[in-house]
Order: sequence, then structure tokens, then C-alpha cells
Amino acid sequence: MSTTPGATAEPTPTHTSAPNLWEELVTAALLGTDRRTPPGHGQGHGRGHGPVRQAPVALLDAAAVETVRRRAGLRPAQAAPRPEQAPPDSRPALPAAAARRLAMLLADRPGTGGGGRRGTAPDLMELLPQWLAAANARGFGAPPQVLPALLDAARGRTDLRPAALTFAGARAVWLARLNPDWRFALRATPGGGAALPGPDDEAGTRRLWQEGLFAERVALLSALRAHAPAAARELLATTWPTERAEDRLMFLDSLRSGLGPRDEPFLEQALADRSRNVRATAAELLSALPDSALAGRMAVRAGACVAVDPMRETPTVVVEAPHECDASMERDGVVAKAPAGRGERSWWFGQLAEAAPLGTWPARLGGRTPQELVALPVADDWQSDLHAAWCRAAVRQRNAEWARALLGMPSAPEAGGPGAVSLAERAKLLGILSPAERSDWVAGFIATHGLSEAFQLLGVCAVPWSEPLGRAVVDALDIAREAGSYPWSFSGVMGLAERCLDPEQAGRLEGLTSIPEEAEDASPGAGGYWAEAFQRLVTTLRLRAKMAEELEVVRGRHPAPLSPSGV
Repeated sequence: MSTTPGATAEPTPTHTSAPNLWEELVTAALLGTDRRTPPGHGQGHGRGHGPVRQAPVALLDAAAVETVRRRAGLRPAQAAPRPEQAPPDSRPALPAAAARRLAMLLADRPGTGGGGRRGTAPDLMELLPQWLAAANARGFGAPPQVLPALLDAARGRTDLRPAALTFAGARAVWLARLNPDWRFALRATPGGGAALPGPDDEAGTRRLWQEGLFAERVALLSALRAHAPAAARELLATTWPTERAEDRLMFLDSLRSGLGPRDEPFLEQALADRSRNVRATAAELLSALPDSALAGRMAVRAGACVAVDPMRETPTVVVEAPHECDASMERDGVVAKAPAGRGERSWWFGQLAEAAPLGTWPARLGGRTPQELVALPVADDWQSDLHAAWCRAAVRQRNAEWARALLGMPSAPEAGGPGAVSLAERAKLLGILSPAERSDWVAGFIATHGLSEAFQLLGVCAVPWSEPLGRAVVDALDIAREAGSYPWSFSGVMGLAERCLDPEQAGRLEGLTSIPEEAEDASPGAGGYWAEAFQRLVTTLRLRAKMAEELEVVRGRHPAPLSPSGV
């Protein structure tokens, strides 16, 4: 019997095979024939009528026969509808050399060996994020033939997904609907790739908000918030009382974009929400508005806890933490129960101080500047709590003056700075400063303290690194090399240098690729490791420069440095 082209088939009800035979064969194959006897083994049927066959042979024979039966017992069925055509991509095509480079990057796979020397070859998988960022910055579209490999790469590495999906464009969503392995593209794309109403389509906006899927509603609210914050807030208010708690939390989080004084009445109402997480998020957003009523209430509470003692020979900050967490404090977002190992009063005080406007403190503490306040001693071991709260407040309120005060001078003897209590806090404070100021501060820190605590700080610096920062990193690596230090202790910084150094620095590094004479107290073999690491660094920088040239060949512009940010 013939079938129509493209038709599928379905089992016929007159199939003569035992209904569960295939499942029994699969079970026997999975468990092993020594643990599960294959169906029909030892019953004399199969190849002739000789001796009983061995169990594995019997299993294979039975599977072969059952496969023929299953295929023969099919009948024509209605042809499945063809998928819709993939959407067009109007972006310019990649230059030929850049397309070949992308194919090479996608074909590379991490090595299977563990703990061995990396050698001098660049790590192509680590260059892929940089290449994608650069291609996206230049507006190129992905060649159709690489899309499966690109989605496979993004499936295995979540850090690749934003850049990979941007480069793949709308066709990534089209493919994801056809292959369950790529479903992440639907989750990562706002609204699952669905088209959102235009800014002037009020009826379409309200219809999608009331009838759309959750992902579509989140995408709609975020898009509307970007160009019409008040309209997004008013749309959210229309259904707020009927939303689920977890949905209210996600919707409320979208108000961070374009947050302003006009959002205060809505956020004040959210302070009475049934969900503790919603109340906490609303309080956090209100505390980021220095003129909000909540910020004023927190300023009164925190101010009552902190003063400068005028009776001491040296002006000293004294702290009297709250003795209870009352209902009004909880309504304003203060979490009453302290984490394990944390004192309740310290926990309450920290939440009050970080939510108070930073402008509270100069007026409260004698008109002193942030630098002068941070430099004051704090009595009774309250300094770490107070300064940590000021750090969190500076980050939340995006206050660069306080960030500078808490960071202090990078050349200060104490690597921790006058106020920051951890590398994570310092990295967050640096994120408030301009890219140039950030790089200069980290360069000064490395020049004074070396690289032992610099890795996390380098991660917040703009790329490619500025010339002073790049020089400070290379000089510090060279000092460690000359001292015969363990090179693998600096592998993280060396990996950052491969991705973030300006490619123009390659020539300056040539002198570091030779094997140095090892000192008596040097780690055995360290010289060879250092030479390999610097040779790999030089090779990688030159490859990055070549990749930038390949992306610029069509446009005829001077190639920009290839960097993780695409700038």
C-alpha cells in the first residue's frame, strides 16, 4: 500500500504482537540478560530448532522480529502540517572570514583532560563570548547554517545565552519551537518571542495584559516601563489585587526601571501586601527614593541610633541599636527574625541604616563630609555594622561621593579600605563610579597590594582595560614571575588578561615569553609555566586583533578592539 508524501503512520489495531513485548525487551536490555530472561528464551523458537540460544542472542533476535512487526503494522495517516517558514533576518551578513572564524569557535570543545598544562594555544571557547559581543555591536546577523551549533553552545553555557540569542535573532525562537533541546530560547526571550503591541495600541496592550501568558505580560510591562513609566504602573494597578503573590513580586521588580517619585503612592500601598517578599521589595524601592516618606521614617529611626560623643577627647561615633522591632518597622520592610549567628539588635540596626538616605548623616553628625564621617572611630565594635550599612546604602542610592569615601585611597596601607568590609562590597562600590575612575582606582590598588585580592575588583572594570590598568596587571604578573611564585595561583588573573587586555599590548609582552632563570627558592618548573602563560597571552591578544579585523572588513573602518563588551 502506498502513502502520500509527508504522511505519518500509526499502528494498526490488528497488530499480532503481544502488547507489552517491546517494553519487556527494553527492560531486559536495560537490566541485562543475566538479571532478566528475554521473552521467549528457551522456548525453542527463533533460528531453527537446534540447542537453546544464548540469552543475548535471543534478545537481539526477538528485538529484530518485533521491530519488523512494529514497522509492518503501520498504516497511512494524515500528513502533519508543515512548520511555518522561518522569519527573515534583514541584518547584514557576516564577512566571509568572520563567518569561518565563528564556525571554528563553535567547533571547539573544552578539553577532556583534567589538571594538565594548557600550553600556548588560545582558549577558543573563552573567545566566543567576546566574538558574539563584537558581532552584535556591529549589527551582524547569524548565518543560518551555524544556528544549531550556536544554540547547542548556548544550551550548555548560560553565560552565552543573552549574546547568542541576540545574534541568532528571531530564528532562534523559531527553531526553539521545533526542538525541545532549545526551549531555553523561549524562556529567555521576552514573551517567548511573541510580538508586543505598539506604543499607541492601547486596546492591544490591555488585551494582552488581561489575556496573555505570564511571560508575555512581564515582557509587556517591561517594554512599556521603558518608554512610559506612568502608563506601566497604571496598567499594573488595574489587576494588582487579583495577581498571585509570586507574580506581584515579579511585576513589582519591573518598576526598578525608571523608578521615580510618582511611583511612591503605589509602592506605599504595596507595603501592606499579604506577601512578605512583596513588602520587602516595595520597601527597598522606596528607600532608593531619598525624598520618599519611607526614607524619611527610616532616617528618623536610624538617626536616633547614631550620634557623635562630644565628651571624648577624640570625636567618636556611638551606636545604640534598637531594642525591639515594632510593627511599624516591619511594615516598612524591616525583617524581624535575624539570620543564624547574627544578633537581633545588630540585624535591625543594619536594616535601618542602609534604608536611611545618606544625606541624613552629615546633618545628624556635626556637618561632617562623608570622608570625615568614615574616618571617625566607632565605639564598642559597631564600626563594621555601621560601615557595611553605609556601603549597602551607597550602592542602593547610587551615591558616588559616599562610594569614594568608603573605598578610600587605593594606596592606603589597609587593603580593605576605611569602610568596605569585603571584596564584594568594594566591587559593588566601584560599580557606582565612572569606568575611567574605576580603572584608575583598581590600577592603584594593584600597584600597592598586588594581585592577591584584585581578581574580583578587575571583574567590574570596563574592557578593554585602560592602559594604566593593563600596565599595572602586567607589571604585577611580571613581579610574581621574577619572584618564582606559583604561576597557577595567578591563572584566574591571567585568564582575565587574555580576555580584557588591549590587543595593542601584545608587542610589549614579547619579552616575557622566554623562560627565566629560576631562583633557588622558586617553585620547580615555574619558569616554564610562566613562559607558556605569557606566550598564550600574546597569541590570544593577536588572535583577538585578527578577529576584530575580520568583523570590520566589509565596512572599511579602523578595527575596534575586540572585547567582552564589544566596545
